[in-house]
Amino acid sequence: MTVLSVCNHKGGTGKTTTTIHVAAALGLSGWRTLVIDLDPQGFLTHTMGIEEPPSDQSVAAFFDADADPGRIPIQEAAGFDLIPSSSTLTRRMRDLNKPTDVLWVREALQRLDLEYDLLLFDTAAAVTVYSLNALVASQHVLIPVLPEYQSVVGGEQTYQTTQLVENKLNPRLNTRQFLFTQVDARKRIHKTYREYIREKYGEKVLDTIVRTSTSLAKTRDGATTVFDHDSSSRGALDYANATDELVARLQSASEDASSEEAPAAAAPNDLSAEAAPEVSEMLNS
Repeated sequence: MTVLSVCNHKGGTGKTTTTIHVAAALGLSGWRTLVIDLDPQGFLTHTMGIEEPPSDQSVAAFFDADADPGRIPIQEAAGFDLIPSSSTLTRRMRDLNKPTDVLWVREALQRLDLEYDLLLFDTAAAVTVYSLNALVASQHVLIPVLPEYQSVVGGEQTYQTTQLVENKLNPRLNTRQFLFTQVDARKRIHKTYREYIREKYGEKVLDTIVRTSTSLAKTRDGATTVFDHDSSSRGALDYANATDELVARLQSASEDASSEEAPAAAAPNDLSAEAAPEVSEMLNS
């Protein structure tokens, strides 16, 4: 199973919209796809029209030693399956401050018998114990970036965080891809920042861009995707093309990784003495 985190430490980048539409595009292509909403605010869960479930029937069960993640009812969304978020995550965050608390999700996934081709994590627009859990459990990262100053800064900070996680916690996290979202060709600043990111990160930037689209805006409150109500729209075409390109790159990266000896990940509830201080600093910053 391929595991992908969708992250940007800055909000307003189209992160949740991207998670939904990549998952939906994969579903339309026949991929068995699961999304786990690790954002305590649960925007993706709410956008899909799913009411907040009891905490033991949400992703919050991943962080409860007495809960059984295998008993979480998996919800059906728009072409993909979903483990919903819960406001319990916000309350629990204060207690999840030990370095080993970044390992809960990976350990939970190791205990589950999930039959999916691809799993996506939607994460909060910040460095939290939950976003770190997602990265520790992932092989790949997609960083949606609106080509404007704050979003670009957030994207670069996210990239740096993923490097730290790879070096200290999860050596299998070796693929990062930027995706430009909400691109307006009329704005000179968008062109400037797209050129900057492409020059700096090269092949780590998808060629496909997601342009501004009224069809995408219409999906935010309707528990649907752009593929449901306007499959020929600019938003649908852009996300379909971006997903195809992303899948091709992930498959290529997986083939390259399989030809090499896979690095060992830290055992559940185990962190090196070197990693623990840096993880603690991130959790308490």
